[in-house]
Amino acid sequence: MVVFMATSAFAASLSVATGGTAGTYYPIGGAIAAAASKNPNIRASAETSNAATANANMVATKEIEIAFCQADVTAWAINGELMFEGRPLKNLRTIAALYPETVHVVVSKQSGITHLLSLKDKRVGVGAPGSGTEGDARAIFKTIGMTYDDMSVQFLNFGEVSSRFKDEQIDAGFVVAGVPAAALMDLATTKDITLINFDKAMMDALIAANPFFQANVIPGGTYRGVDEDITTPAVMAILITHDEMPEEVIYNFTKSMFENLGDIHASHAMARNITLENATKGLTAPLHPGAAKYYQEMGIPID
Repeated sequence: MVVFMATSAFAASLSVATGGTAGTYYPIGGAIAAAASKNPNIRASAETSNAATANANMVATKEIEIAFCQADVTAWAINGELMFEGRPLKNLRTIAALYPETVHVVVSKQSGITHLLSLKDKRVGVGAPGSGTEGDARAIFKTIGMTYDDMSVQFLNFGEVSSRFKDEQIDAGFVVAGVPAAALMDLATTKDITLINFDKAMMDALIAANPFFQANVIPGGTYRGVDEDITTPAVMAILITHDEMPEEVIYNFTKSMFENLGDIHASHAMARNITLENATKGLTAPLHPGAAKYYQEMGIPID
């Protein structure tokens, strides 16, 4: 529910659900909320959350007004697939595409694991239960003909992947986040890690089965000890809302966000990928009319 502040007849108080503090949503979400709040009609604040899947559910039930999500999770939500099976969230709407979230499959250098198929019989952290990361792990394993039965699966968030890795309680872990991911930056300071590289055949098969994936490269040197470029999948991070949010509120939020991109870009390396030109690319749910109005004014094509 949108709350109108007593200090202004037009100031809407909005909460923006992000993710955990070890991910990329949190710092960028705080910067987006601050940028949007430069419009006198908007008072936005960022909140931590359990990230994409939880955010989609909270927006759909109107517990929160705006949230970060993954393009794949939004597609699954709209279509009632995977963690949303049998309960499609048809009222979700998009505000903007933000930046690519990269799939990191982290392993220790000493493990000898060089390919996803090498994860058979290993202890693997696949993301928090029902999370976007966990959905990506399922999609990736399905593409190569593996299931969770082929390994010992642990459902862990980013911080837990790092801590379990440090304690040698897992052999590999999935982290889907903007580059660099804080949890892996921290892990690389104490452990000799590397990342699994996706060969062309695997990437082509993954994208053919899941068009919301795109090939991405993590430059060598991003993480300590990972000196070579790593080819891996990515999905777009997007901002979502619901269809009952007032058009004027979302228009003002979107306008102020993009009018203050410099502040957002300064919040995190991945935030520099947020541009007005790319704001409508890779969306997997309908645009909210308020966001669409702003893009039309700015001459941005709407698919």
